[in-house]
Amino acid sequence: MRQPWIHSAKTDGWFILSPPFLILLIIFIFQKQIQGLENHYSFYAWLFLIVFVDVAHVYSTLFKTYFVKEEVQKRKLLYYGIPALSWVLGLILYQFGSLTFWSVLALVAVFHFIRQQYGFMRIYARFEPNNWSKRIDEIAVYSATIFPMLYWFKTPRAFTWFVENEFNWLKNLPNYINFISILYVLILSIWIIKTVFEIFKTKRFNIPKIALITGTYLSWYFGIVYFNNDLVFTFLNVISHGIPYVALIYIREIKQKETTQRNTFSVFQSTFGIFLFISVIVGFAFFEEFLWEILVWNEHFSLNLNISLNWFQFLVPLLVVPQLTHYLLDGFIWRKPKKVD
Repeated sequence: MRQPWIHSAKTDGWFILSPPFLILLIIFIFQKQIQGLENHYSFYAWLFLIVFVDVAHVYSTLFKTYFVKEEVQKRKLLYYGIPALSWVLGLILYQFGSLTFWSVLALVAVFHFIRQQYGFMRIYARFEPNNWSKRIDEIAVYSATIFPMLYWFKTPRAFTWFVENEFNWLKNLPNYINFISILYVLILSIWIIKTVFEIFKTKRFNIPKIALITGTYLSWYFGIVYFNNDLVFTFLNVISHGIPYVALIYIREIKQKETTQRNTFSVFQSTFGIFLFISVIVGFAFFEEFLWEILVWNEHFSLNLNISLNWFQFLVPLLVVPQLTHYLLDGFIWRKPKKVD
């Protein structure tokens, strides 16, 4: 069958599909060394995983939105309104306390991460009919991501999404672990049986779709449920989400644009351009995290600015604007007009 690669087997394989498999392999081989890395090289782990990947992937969205003049002109209300709305929402949420603010933001982030996996699945299933088989794939993606989060809500974990106790208010829910565990195994079993049955019946094998769903199951289960380690969670969570997103932006918005649209980003087309593209998003990411460090966290950098906590209710929502804008815009910028095959 025609494989529905976004760019090519090589590019998709390395940058979109392989991250969860490679990271999980590294984790199993170097478990003891990872603990040492967490204890002795936390700054470098933070710099690479959080700044160079997690925050950088947020700024890669600029190449699909604010760096595209025609796009901004076409949807001014969206692109000017979402950042303003993000700050206003942040201001309102912070009035209920910083923990409420971070808890809500964490839930929005989780939803964003889940929807990205669903979005990739839809891309790789774009040549398939909208039938019961695709419905099972969709349910499988949601099962692969929602079950680990529900497990996290009820089970103490050694890691956080943003801050300590962000999901504590959900621990008062009735104990549903046994029920969702059975449902999880049932859905996974149905998906595996369905996939094997289709392969034997049709002699077709959608490699990227199956790899994407399998990788989602592995990264979310082992990152959240199986292992209870902060660095392991961050490795699987950040790499499996950030690298594929950056790759998708580069492929779709720079590499595959029509010739008439390439002029804007022609400088990024070459091998040097790839490094330039990465440098731009990493530069924005480092600047943002530097501001967070000197103004709020003071964990890796500190200039002793002694900012009053009273200013945090304005400052923190403002610093969150790029991230929340990324989450909210993602619900609009990937939507397509009515399907054209």
